[in-house]
Amino acid sequence: MSAKTLGRARGPLQGSVSVPGDKSVGHRALLLGTLAEGTLSVRGLSGGQDVASTRRCLEAMGARFSESPGLLRVLGVGLRGLKAPKGPLDCGNSGTTMRLLMGVLSGQTFPAELFGDASLSGRPMERVAAPLRLMGADIKTTDGKPPVRVSGRPLKGIRYALPVASAQVKSAVLLAGLYAEGETVVEDPFGTRDHTERMLAFLGHPGPLRSEKALTVPGDPSSAAFFAAAAVLVPGSRLTLSRVLLNEGRLGFFTALQEMGARVSWSRGGVHARETVGDVVADHGALKPLRLAAERVPGLVDEVPLLAVLCAFADGESRLEGLGELRHKESDRLAATAAGLTALGGRARVDGEALVVSGPARWTGGRVETHGDHRLAMAFAVAALGGAGPGALSDA
Repeated sequence: MSAKTLGRARGPLQGSVSVPGDKSVGHRALLLGTLAEGTLSVRGLSGGQDVASTRRCLEAMGARFSESPGLLRVLGVGLRGLKAPKGPLDCGNSGTTMRLLMGVLSGQTFPAELFGDASLSGRPMERVAAPLRLMGADIKTTDGKPPVRVSGRPLKGIRYALPVASAQVKSAVLLAGLYAEGETVVEDPFGTRDHTERMLAFLGHPGPLRSEKALTVPGDPSSAAFFAAAAVLVPGSRLTLSRVLLNEGRLGFFTALQEMGARVSWSRGGVHARETVGDVVADHGALKPLRLAAERVPGLVDEVPLLAVLCAFADGESRLEGLGELRHKESDRLAATAAGLTALGGRARVDGEALVVSGPARWTGGRVETHGDHRLAMAFAVAALGGAGPGALSDA
């Protein structure tokens, strides 16, 4: 695989940035807009492959979309309007697509198979399949992983307590609950992302889903995090990240930055489609080490590699606890983050399910393996901007 040279910033980062639409909201807009009656007009949808995978799978089951510049209209087919696909459904690299569709497919009248790329094929699916089976679904995994075969059956509502912090498990059960007889309740002691609940309420649940509405997807805070981190690391920088999703369950990274002494703030500009939206401002500043407890990880799980990079610039030892879930992402992000920091001259080690990072690093430069994982690639590109280069980034 080709490598990209990592380079330091040539000067301060200044200005305003609009980041792509939030993927979590985008997936749910497509799914629930399709299952609703009427037309959902969506602006700001992410152009990335994950959301495209959800659209492609829905289209294979008869969903209809109308597109014009900057606008996608989701032409709802109703709760019972999906049709049997002509072949297996390709979820690409999107675990969200696969896991949420497992919930939707559980209540259909036809069978379907879900598969993905090499990375997705190694990710666990039994955590989703198990509660759906309790509802009556017929689901077969392949040694606990994709491909996944779902044969729709009559479902019954359940009360289910999440055993792991997973918004995807919660969402799959709630989506299946739309087809179930009786009430479905998910108990979430972890405080995972609640975008499914908000989108359901926006479209009229409880009650029939109605989508004669307009939705502008707010900016993805996980994408905004990389720009904020770059501004914090590059001297003289100040960036404003406009119209970012400020859902309480998604502010963990920015809160952690503040605890490290970073000059980061946000202001709420209003509520749209039951989600809070506003601006984030990040300025350059010195960092101190961080102690992150396990119960806080669900609120920043996607930003852990980036947070570890920032810890390598801090003066002292940081310890990030409860990171076992990172082993089941697009790569083993726990091991890969430690390896990447070490390759560049940093000091990082895995201690059970914790990551320990000592700073400030004495950067020597080296080759960082991305393992095809976009979060790792972006995190180490930010490290280079902050002064960790020169180095090389595999498969950039």
